[in-house]
Amino acid sequence: MSRRALASALAVATTAAAGFLVAIAMAPAAHAAGTGTGYLRTSGNKIVDSTGATVRLTGINWFGMETDNKTFHGLWSNNPWRNQVDKMASLGYNTLRIPFSNDALKAGATATGINDFVNPDLVGNTPLQILDKVINYAGTKGMRVILDRHRPTAAGQSALWYTPTVSEATWIADWRMLAQRYAGNTTVIGADLHNEPHAEGTNPNATGACWGCGVESRDWRLAAERAGNAILGVQPNWLIFVEGVSCPSGGLSNVWDGDPSNDESCGWWGGNLSKAGEFPVRLNVANRLVYSPHEYAISVFHQDWFDEPNYPANMPALWDGFWGYLYKQNVAPIMMGEFGSTLADPKDKVWLQELMRYTGTGVDGMSFTYWSWNPNSGDTGGIALDDWTNINTEKQAILQPYLIPPVGGGTPTSPTTSGPTGGTTTGPPPTTNGPLGCQVTYQQTNAWQGGFQGNVTVRNNSGSAANPWSVAWTWPSGVTLGSGWNATVTQSGTTVTAAAPTWSPSLPAGSSVTIGFTANGTASPPGNVRLNGATCTATA
Repeated sequence: MSRRALASALAVATTAAAGFLVAIAMAPAAHAAGTGTGYLRTSGNKIVDSTGATVRLTGINWFGMETDNKTFHGLWSNNPWRNQVDKMASLGYNTLRIPFSNDALKAGATATGINDFVNPDLVGNTPLQILDKVINYAGTKGMRVILDRHRPTAAGQSALWYTPTVSEATWIADWRMLAQRYAGNTTVIGADLHNEPHAEGTNPNATGACWGCGVESRDWRLAAERAGNAILGVQPNWLIFVEGVSCPSGGLSNVWDGDPSNDESCGWWGGNLSKAGEFPVRLNVANRLVYSPHEYAISVFHQDWFDEPNYPANMPALWDGFWGYLYKQNVAPIMMGEFGSTLADPKDKVWLQELMRYTGTGVDGMSFTYWSWNPNSGDTGGIALDDWTNINTEKQAILQPYLIPPVGGGTPTSPTTSGPTGGTTTGPPPTTNGPLGCQVTYQQTNAWQGGFQGNVTVRNNSGSAANPWSVAWTWPSGVTLGSGWNATVTQSGTTVTAAAPTWSPSLPAGSSVTIGFTANGTASPPGNVRLNGATCTATA
């Protein structure tokens, strides 16, 4: 996982933040359910959907693709990957931020650490093919995906967006490839260009990422413009997420020189956007820029501000100075890309409560993706516990009031075979020669010795919603259910029943639902498929 060190132990001068405390109310007239419709864009300090309705991204990070495994961690567990996405959605996380390294995108890259028995559909898949499947399935939940270039290589993070072995040209070319790969897929909404640019070297011999210094090889703001505009040239509908730096100069202050005039306020890696107001990121497509700071607690590093006598009352002014002013002055939206803690220190629980309060309640609040789903994040832990199934209820209880659950979701496309899909999709019913009521389509997506995997898609062609919906079918004797997703799937004798999940109980007229499953026995299509008791007509 990423290492988030402080670039300087200097305290932040909060007096400069006083001018940033004027909030501007700019809420559009409408609010979108879940993550809205179509591609997203910005309007002042809001993220809005294709209809102009306000959207709040309340998501979570699922890391691993940036490591030597080159794919999501937790695929080694006994909890199937779809079940993990199901759980994220049911808890209210409407967005997935997915870190990756450029190593995972290379031809011949191999995904490792996968439990083949639990996730047989991932056997032999490349890292990108697994990414396709996760994106496709998350889209059926109504979730959105942000891709995060976390590291140039699996070996570790870098202060700059390029290294001796991964050039700026490679960085941009890989982003263009991803933008082309997911063009037309509205689940993927944007690019977090580079994770946690930060300072290196002691001033005046800085070698790290600066903001607004004008040195092309180190100015992160200028690099973000080059990459962002290259991506928008391929995919003009994406949002461009730009993190901060740690020290605007790009170097560490010399605290021993006795000259305080050379010192500056430094913060978390990727967390300092104090110069973005003066030196904004300029993109060729309007309404695409989202600033994405990172913010952490004592379990990551014990900053001086945690020991101030007025803690936690000192924190809002500090957040204002680093990044909150951009939101409060209506410059651009804020999407906190990472924040988290083990909560081992009592101050950290207070920190998390105050930070969430600072982001605001309801759909008009600032967006965020919590770090992380993974329990194996060394300095923060996760929402999932070590079994990748049960949940850290203490953390979830703090975050829960601020989560906007995903709703419905379309069926996204992907450039390669993406495996099973699920969720509800809306649209006009297809033409059919059979009676109105419901239609069923079956797709076998995988098979192995002693078992198989498939999708059952049922469209409600009646004139009213099925609420709650329930799909049933029969299998030949000897075929038994292994696992199911996108519904509560059970078997009694030769009859299988898929009951609507609590997060999507209604199947509107003209809408479809896809139930995925694995089964033991000879591969067999479902027979006598019924929606709430009505027999469905099979389609080719």
